[in-house]
Amino acid sequence: MTNSPWWRGAVIYQIYPRSFLDTNGDGVGDLQGIIERLDYVASLGVDAIWVAPFFKSPMADFGYDIADPCDVDPLFGTLGDFDRLLGEAHARGIKVMIDQVLSHTSDEHAWFKESKQGRDNPKADWYVWADANEDGTPPNNWLSIFGGSAWQWEPRRGQYYLHNFLASQPDLNFHNPDVRAAVLDNLRFWLDRGVDGFRLDSINFCFHDAQLRDNPAKPKAMRTGRGFSADNPYAFQYHFHNNTQPENLAFLQDLRALMDRYPNIATLGEISSEDSLATMAEYTSGSRLHMGYSFELLTNDFSAAYIRDTVRALEAKMTEGWPCWAISNHDVERVLSRWGKGRASAAMANQLTAMVCALRGSVCVYQGEELGLTEAELPYEALRDPYGITFWPEFKGRDGCRTPMPWDDGEHAGFSRATPWLPVPTEHGALNVAYQQDDPASALNGYRRFMRWRREQPALRHGSIRFLETPEPVLAFVRELGDERLLAVFNLSAAAVECAPPLSDALQPLQGHGLVEGAMNGGRLNLPAHGSLFARVV
Repeated sequence: MTNSPWWRGAVIYQIYPRSFLDTNGDGVGDLQGIIERLDYVASLGVDAIWVAPFFKSPMADFGYDIADPCDVDPLFGTLGDFDRLLGEAHARGIKVMIDQVLSHTSDEHAWFKESKQGRDNPKADWYVWADANEDGTPPNNWLSIFGGSAWQWEPRRGQYYLHNFLASQPDLNFHNPDVRAAVLDNLRFWLDRGVDGFRLDSINFCFHDAQLRDNPAKPKAMRTGRGFSADNPYAFQYHFHNNTQPENLAFLQDLRALMDRYPNIATLGEISSEDSLATMAEYTSGSRLHMGYSFELLTNDFSAAYIRDTVRALEAKMTEGWPCWAISNHDVERVLSRWGKGRASAAMANQLTAMVCALRGSVCVYQGEELGLTEAELPYEALRDPYGITFWPEFKGRDGCRTPMPWDDGEHAGFSRATPWLPVPTEHGALNVAYQQDDPASALNGYRRFMRWRREQPALRHGSIRFLETPEPVLAFVRELGDERLLAVFNLSAAAVECAPPLSDALQPLQGHGLVEGAMNGGRLNLPAHGSLFARVV
């Protein structure tokens, strides 16, 4: 598969810069910190890094509220620092993808400052403005993910503006062709600097229903949102009109046309819609996005049936595109807490990595997954996330998955010589990189062994996938590429399991992947706790 694009089957390591490594002693990670740890990243055997926002921002949403998308916030460094990061990563064979937030800006952005001044300036129609109802209430019933109405009154214009997220994150009006052109110009700025791709935040939120129709109510039994809690009023609606509009498809084609002018670029869209799997398939078909990922495996359901049914459903719908999977990121509870339920272990951490990296598609791995980090339990007074502060204590927000990387057993686990912006949990300090590097049985070394082994298995990177019917808690599927058929079996529980082999074919077990190994014994398949079997089908 030497002619396959680099991003197909790639492992993309997500770096949250604020929490990776602080080199200037202000308690916040920076671009120089990423540069200093690139040898570590290379040792993980990943293909690319995805760097979360580092652009100029008032940091109301920690970088996802961008005031200048073409400059680096001084908190993180300079454009020169970014150029050095790009060069150093490329020297190690690591691609660099950066976050881009297209649907909205900060209210500190120059465009919004001009737009809000009145209805007759050059930027007047660059954001989504609407008149109040006769009684002064907002134009419709749309809600913000972060709580309350999605509309904010602006007295200078005597109108409401739309914000699907914080009130300080006004939505751009993508129905305006000048807005679309300006957004593409921002992407071109980074393409010209040499980035290898973009992770596109909330890409289905670019367009809104021009008629501003109300969203219909969602029955209580259906309030199972992805990426937000079920008791958030946002879950009370079907979001048919405030995102995922048909006009977005033409914009994605324009975006792809820009990407195609540069060599080897990858676009990865974050998609959260009423039917995210269908939207992923639609957004990655034809000349649109290269890859899409959703919150479908970022849930609390860890059953073999759920994983099997979810991937099968996407495979049935995505006949042209390419999926990207994630089981952790900077927006959800860490997977070892979400799925481990207090029983986290190095064996489980390595198995979960292997399971998601064995699915058909590319994979986003969040920093700290390779260490087996669990969700940090933070007191209310330590919270920084406006989402968590609003919904505490029913929902504790996203700070628990954003705490600093533990590098060694020094003060603040080697993350910073100053007090970090979020505290380093004691249990994370015990899982620091320096300690794990010296332990052959650590999650870190298990992660490295598996990634080295995966690179030698073309069927895992590029093959088709076919799921097999197995009882809980066993998940099994076959990856096939040419004449190569590879069986993957996972016991997703903390107890040993014995079952019939999922295939009647002869199996040749494969070693070297570093996982807790299952075995064939007297015609039965024995899988230890969090045990796995990889076998060649012969």
